[in-house]
Amino acid sequence: MSLDITSALLERIEQDNVRFLRLQFTDLLGMPKNVAIPAKQAEKALTDGIGLDGSSIEGFARIEESDMVLKPDTSTYAILPWRPHENAVARFVCDVCKPNGKPFEGDPRYVLRKVMEDAAKDGYVFNTGPELEFFLFRMVDGRPTTQFQDGGGYFDLAPTDLAEDVRREIVLALTEMGFEIEASHHEVAESQHEIDFKYSDALTTADRVVTFKFATKTMALMRGLHASFMAKPIYGINGSGMHVNCSLAKDGKNAFYDADAPLQLSETCMHFIGGLLKHAPAITRVANPTVNSYKRLVPGYEAPCYICWSASNRSAQVRVPAPRGNSTRVEFRSPDPTCNPYLTFAAMLTAGMDGVRNRIEPPTDVHKNIFHMTAAERNQDGIPTLPGSLYDAHQALLADDLICKALGPHVVDALTTVANAEWDAFRTAVHPWELDRYLAMY
Repeated sequence: MSLDITSALLERIEQDNVRFLRLQFTDLLGMPKNVAIPAKQAEKALTDGIGLDGSSIEGFARIEESDMVLKPDTSTYAILPWRPHENAVARFVCDVCKPNGKPFEGDPRYVLRKVMEDAAKDGYVFNTGPELEFFLFRMVDGRPTTQFQDGGGYFDLAPTDLAEDVRREIVLALTEMGFEIEASHHEVAESQHEIDFKYSDALTTADRVVTFKFATKTMALMRGLHASFMAKPIYGINGSGMHVNCSLAKDGKNAFYDADAPLQLSETCMHFIGGLLKHAPAITRVANPTVNSYKRLVPGYEAPCYICWSASNRSAQVRVPAPRGNSTRVEFRSPDPTCNPYLTFAAMLTAGMDGVRNRIEPPTDVHKNIFHMTAAERNQDGIPTLPGSLYDAHQALLADDLICKALGPHVVDALTTVANAEWDAFRTAVHPWELDRYLAMY
């Protein structure tokens, strides 16, 4: 980092009356972590970095190689607006490095940057714009519940209540942190909400997804509510998704748009879709990373279950929204907000670039409501099903050499450890459903 940038940031930190800095990073599961330092340590952080014990972080390092260094990304400086302004707190998103200064291969941010740099060799910038859904539940005795805060539905207007207030405050806080909010609204289910922000390059967007979830949870808690990004917290109603709108840009232009092509979708776009569909089972492991994720990916609740694409059909996993020109994009609808956005975007880009480089043609687009098709009809039309469990999705990942190579052996090994532990814990647990079903009977 140049002395000019460091000096300018140190001056800005002083002008903003910052007393503490949070050096934020993300573990393998996508959970935000941070080391808090007094502002007096800012110069050291910006020049040398701040040490970290990586052996205590999920998916990071073994005890014998645990020394890590956090290096702040200067472009991510932001004041935390919910903290007092007289003794302000700011944050930097950090890269995790080894003591020798080299990137740590288990840092999800590095995994995404590496894949983006590979795409840049062909002149492409990968842009993403996610749509995050979440629930606002009541807290009781200081603990989260699944009690609804409101009874609204899709796009409902309601008298002012706590849910409406907190959604507005989340938008205001994110705006102060540099987000360009495009829309916020009530979602389909009771107490379910969505806030959309403008797309950007995938690394910037992944940083914002992590910040979005952290800020939303914080603002909700200040109102006595719990913001849950769990994929399917309640049986029988819609779960929460994180649809990812994405596109490639080249020479400053949208590479997915071709005014003269069928549907005005370029060959690059069609091949990108082909790559996404080819690698969809493996992507599912990182885009839907929990046992609970697969309770959402079932028919009947608008979540995609089948590997196919459409220019308009919302029952397809991959959809192309109507806008064209610079707004031409592909919507990848299967991810949920429990995912690590860095790993998810990295897997998506790897798959899409495989399609572009190897000219993978997608199958014919589907116009039918896939949820209303029988298994025989789907089989006849060549529409496969997404993995139905975390175990199946992980096996699909291990079978996909290209996605595994992009994530790197360190991340794949760590994901394997997590998947095995999660699946064994779930498989051997006795669930309330089993007691309700069998206890009295047997």
